[in-house]
Amino acid sequence: MTGTEPIDVGAVLRALRRQADLSQRELAERSGVPKSTLARIESGRGAEPGFATVERLVRAAGGALTIGVSGRPGLGQVPAMPDDERRDEAGRRYPPHLDLREVRKLTDWPGAWWAHWYTLPRERWPLRVPAVTYDLDRRRRDERRWRERVRQQVRLRRVTGELPEGSWRLLAELPDGAPVGELRAHERSTDLLLGENLGDRRELILDGVVVTPELRLLGIGRRLIGLLTEEMDRAGIHTVRAVAEFEEIRFLAACGFTESASRPAALRLDRTGAHPRAS
Repeated sequence: MTGTEPIDVGAVLRALRRQADLSQRELAERSGVPKSTLARIESGRGAEPGFATVERLVRAAGGALTIGVSGRPGLGQVPAMPDDERRDEAGRRYPPHLDLREVRKLTDWPGAWWAHWYTLPRERWPLRVPAVTYDLDRRRRDERRWRERVRQQVRLRRVTGELPEGSWRLLAELPDGAPVGELRAHERSTDLLLGENLGDRRELILDGVVVTPELRLLGIGRRLIGLLTEEMDRAGIHTVRAVAEFEEIRFLAACGFTESASRPAALRLDRTGAHPRAS
C-alpha cells in the first residue's frame, strides 16, 4: 500500500470482526461506538470517521493501529476477507464474521433437515435452497475454524530409530508436537511367504490408520497414505496390503487400494464356554 492509496476502513473492520468472530452489535458494545456509526463506516456511507473512533473500533476487535513510513513492508497487514463483495438478494453484505460457504448439495445446508437422507428429488423440495449458507452457532463456527487451522498446520513425518526392525510408524502432528493422526505398518518377506528365492522381496502390511475423531474428513488419513507411498518408493517396496471392513474399505479405495484376488483366510478359535474334557 502506498501513501496515495486510500485505506478502506470498512473492509479493515469487517476483516477484523471476522477474525474476532464479532457481530456489529458486539463490536459496538465493546468499543462504545454506536452500532449505527459502525454500520455507516463499514458501508462507506457518510463522512470519513475520526481517528479516535477508528482506533477504538480496531482495538476492540483485537487489532492495532500502526503508523510508519509509507511502503515499509509489514505495516498495515490485514487478514484477507473472503466473499467481501458477495451480496444477498436484498443487496446487503453478509455478516463477515459468519464465514460463508457455498451450497452445492443438500448436505451443505443445515436448513435441509426436512430432506430425509437428502434423497428427495429437487421438484419435491419444500424450500428453496440458498446459494450460500453460514453457521449462527458460535461454537460450530469456532470448531470449523479450528479444523481449518489444523488442516493447514498439520505436518507429517516418519518415526525412525525407535521401532523394531521392519516396523513402520508415520505421524501427523501439530507445530507444538501434539499428534492428531498415525499410520502403522510392518514388513514381511515375500520370499518366506511363497517359499521361493525372489531376491529378498518385501511387502508392507498396513496395520491401521487412525485420526483424532474431531479431525476426520480433513484429508489427514489420505496424506498419511501419501507419505507411506513416498517412503515405500525410497525403500524399494512396491506392495502394501490391508484387511479392512465397512468404512475402512471405502477409505482405502479412495486412497487407491484395490481388492486383491487372493485374500487371507479369516480363522477363529473361540474358547467361550469350553469345559475340560477327561482324558
